[in-house]
Amino acid sequence: MTLLHKTYGKGRVRVMRVHRDGDRHEVRELSVKAMLTGAFDRTFTDADNSPTVSTDTIKNVVYIVARESPTLPAEAFCRAVAQRLLDSYAQMETATVTGHETRWNRLAVDGAAHAHTFTLDGNGQPFARVVLSRDGASVESGLSGFTFLKSTESGWANYVKDPYTTIPETHDRIAATSMEASWAWSSEPADYEAANALILETLLRVFAGSYSHSLQDSLYRMGTAALAAVPEIATITLACPNKHYLLANLAPFGMDNPNQVFIATDEPHGQIECTVGR
Repeated sequence: MTLLHKTYGKGRVRVMRVHRDGDRHEVRELSVKAMLTGAFDRTFTDADNSPTVSTDTIKNVVYIVARESPTLPAEAFCRAVAQRLLDSYAQMETATVTGHETRWNRLAVDGAAHAHTFTLDGNGQPFARVVLSRDGASVESGLSGFTFLKSTESGWANYVKDPYTTIPETHDRIAATSMEASWAWSSEPADYEAANALILETLLRVFAGSYSHSLQDSLYRMGTAALAAVPEIATITLACPNKHYLLANLAPFGMDNPNQVFIATDEPHGQIECTVGR
C-alpha cells in the first residue's frame, strides 16, 4: 500500500500579543493552525521519528514569533511563522499557517478611547424576562455573553496558600471575562433602552477605570455603581468566568516576556458570581 498524502502540525495555538506604547496598549489575539508537509514519510510508514519535528516545537515557534513581532497584522504574522518553520527545518517542503482572529474593539469611556480596555467585536445578546401572575409581574433585563478585557491594572495576590496552591501572585495581568448580567426592576424607567445602555456603560467605566484586586473586587464595585446610576433597579446579578491569558514561558529560548505574549485558554476557568442589592 502507498502513502498518498501526509501532513501534520499543531492546531488551536491560541496566542495573545500585547504591544505597549507607553500607557496605550494594542491587543491582537489569534488561534493558529500550522501544518507541514515534507520528507517525513518514514514516520508514518516505518515508525521512524528521526525526520519529524515535534508538534510541541511548532507551538513554541508561534510563541517565539509572537514575542519578536507584537505588531504584525494576522497575514504578516502567519507568513512570519511559516517562514520560520521552513528556515528552521530543511526537510519541510511547505508550511501552511492559518490564523483566525479574535477581534477586540477599544472601549470608549465618556467619548474618549481607553488606553487598555477592549470589548469583543459583535458583542453580547441583550434579553428581557417577564414573569406575570394574576397578582403582578416581575421584570428583568440583562445581557448574555458580553465579553471584555483590560490588558493591565489587574492582579491576584494575598490569597490562601497551602500545599495544593501552584498559582503565583501577580500584580499585573490581563483581566478578561464573558459576562452574564441581569437586573431586576423595582419600577419602570422612563426609557428601558436608555436605562439598559447606562447600566452597561457604568459597569464598563468601573471595570476600565480602576485597579482590580480580583474579579470579585471588580464585580462588587461594578454592581454598586450600576445601582447608584439607575434608581429603578433593585438588584443586579453578575456571573463572570475568569477567561485566562497565561504568560508564555519563553525562558527556554533565551527570551524575556514582559507581559507581551500570552497563551489564551478558557478551560478550566474561574467562575465568579454575585448579586448586589440596595
